[in-house]
Amino acid sequence: MENQLLTLKNNELTVQINPKGAELTHVIENKNKFDFIWNGSEWPKHAPILFPAIGRSTDDEYLLNQKIYPMQQHGFASDYFFEIIDQKEDQISLSLKDNEETYQSYPFQFELKVTYQLVSKKLKIQFEIKNLSVKKLTFALGFHPAFNLSANFEDYQISFETKDKTLKQFEIVKNPFPYRSGKIIEINKAVSNFPLEREFFEKGLVIFDNKIEEVKLFSQETDYQMTMKMADFPYLCLWTKEDENLSYLCIEPFQGLPDILNQKQELLQKEGNISLKSNESKTYEVELTFNSNKGES
Repeated sequence: MENQLLTLKNNELTVQINPKGAELTHVIENKNKFDFIWNGSEWPKHAPILFPAIGRSTDDEYLLNQKIYPMQQHGFASDYFFEIIDQKEDQISLSLKDNEETYQSYPFQFELKVTYQLVSKKLKIQFEIKNLSVKKLTFALGFHPAFNLSANFEDYQISFETKDKTLKQFEIVKNPFPYRSGKIIEINKAVSNFPLEREFFEKGLVIFDNKIEEVKLFSQETDYQMTMKMADFPYLCLWTKEDENLSYLCIEPFQGLPDILNQKQELLQKEGNISLKSNESKTYEVELTFNSNKGES
C-alpha cells in the first residue's frame, strides 16, 4: 500500500496525514507556507500515535495474567495502515482494528479510531478506543507531535495552564534506555514562561506529574506559536533529541507511563493504564491552535 498523504484544508491551514499510523505529517499555514510540524531526517517521524504502550517496556516485554508478551517501544499503532471510514474537505476519521499479528503482542480485540477536524486555525484531534473483546482490555495512549521551531531553541518559552503552583516530574534513568526510577522530583522553574534550555533535556524525555489543561509554545523572536489543549490527558511529556542541536520540540499528552527500571509490569495493574469493560469505549481529545502575526496589520 502506498503512503499517499491525506489532505484537509480550510482558509487558514492545510493539514496532511499519513494513513500509515494515522500520523499527522504537515500543518501548513496557507498565507506564509510555514509548516508547524517537524519533517527533518534527523528524527524521521512527525507525530506518531502511541498505542497500546508508552515508552519502552522492561526487556521489551510485559505480563498479562503472568504470561509474557512482547511489546515494542510505544506500541504498534504507528506500524499499521489505518482504514479511512469518513472523509470531508476539513475532517477525516481513520480506524485501526486488531489482527492476527497484533494478537501476538496484545491479545485483545479493539478499535482505535482517530478523527482530525480543521476549524479555522484549530486542529481538533479525537482518539476513541473501543474494547471489542469479551474480556477486560487495558491500554496506554499517547500523542507524540514534534513542532518546528522558527527561532533558536533557547529563545522559546512554555506556559502551562494548571492549578498546581509547583511543577513535578518523574525522575528518568537514562541508561540503558529511558525508564522511570520510581521517584518524583520537583522542578525549580516557573509554571508560566518556563524557559527552554538544552540541559533540561540531558536525560531525554521529561514527564510532568501535574494535571496540565493547556500548554503554549512561543517566543518573542518569532511570530509563530502553538497552543495545545489536553485536559483529557493526565500527563504531559516534553522531548527533543538530547545529543543533537535540532530545531524541534515534542509536546506529548500521555494516558499511561513508561515502565520503572527493571520492573516487569503486569498489564492489568500498570500505573497510568486505562481498563475498559467489554464493548466499553473511551474518548480523548486534543485541540491545537496555530497562530502567526506575520503579514498581519
